[in-house]
Amino acid sequence: MAVTAAMVKELRERTSAGMMDCKKALVESDGDMEKAIEWLREKGLSQAAKKAGRVAAEGVVAQYLSEDASIGVIVEVNCETDFVAKTDKFVDFANSVARHIALAKPADVDDLLNQKYVDDDTKTIADMVSDATVAIGEKISIRRFERYETAGVVSTYIHLGGKVGVLVEVAADEASRANDGVKTFAHDLALQIAAARPEAVRREEVDVEKLNKEKEILRAQALNEGKPEKIVERMVEGRIEKYYKEVCLLEQPYVKDADKTIKGLMGEVAKAAGATCLDVVKFVRFERGEGIEKRKDDFAAEIAAMTAK
Repeated sequence: MAVTAAMVKELRERTSAGMMDCKKALVESDGDMEKAIEWLREKGLSQAAKKAGRVAAEGVVAQYLSEDASIGVIVEVNCETDFVAKTDKFVDFANSVARHIALAKPADVDDLLNQKYVDDDTKTIADMVSDATVAIGEKISIRRFERYETAGVVSTYIHLGGKVGVLVEVAADEASRANDGVKTFAHDLALQIAAARPEAVRREEVDVEKLNKEKEILRAQALNEGKPEKIVERMVEGRIEKYYKEVCLLEQPYVKDADKTIKGLMGEVAKAAGATCLDVVKFVRFERGEGIEKRKDDFAAEIAAMTAK
């Protein structure tokens, strides 16, 4: 497959590697973008693997949290332009969808669209999406949502005006679930997840396939650094320990106090609240538009084509 300048530019934007390295990676990978990213990481040339996930769609992540912190929702609602995403009309629509999800408990997006709106049973959510599309003048869509309901505590957090949304559930005994320290802990967890981007709560939950791929990449890095075969495995084990501390929430350094881990902070909160049970159950982090390719208009090329005609 021929490697184009546009492909090299895209790979550079996604990895921050040098232009020549990006071109070589694409040649070695026969134009496969994901394999090229892996090749760069193996050679130690990709400065930021996390930049590989492109965010291109507009819209907001909206949230709903019940007064007793037992029900929480985050939902991603998309539109076509950043201008519309910031309007009160669009944001109000997204917030109304989040509230509906909390009250109506849809199973998935298809179920949600077919439900009667909780505040107006003459309309379905699909009708509301159509109405919003007409009123706002852009295509509006509900992409995904998560809803947690618990006997413990849930918390939500919206960052950068809806670019990032987090929902987290904390198990707590009945006596401590109303404790202000426990509620603050849940909120601080949501902030932590937004900032530090963990992938799992604990080691046992790390995706096995992804872990094995990480080991392969780390092994290749060590060999490419010229390390003897006999110590490569020990190096990989050491680097995997560091990897766990990056991707496992409980092992991450606390963003407000790097001398503490989240697990250590949880122990302090439990002791102060007299909690017999305090644990992180699960979380979800949405980043607006992640994984969606946004149409790119090349106006210069368009004008040139019109002139040629």
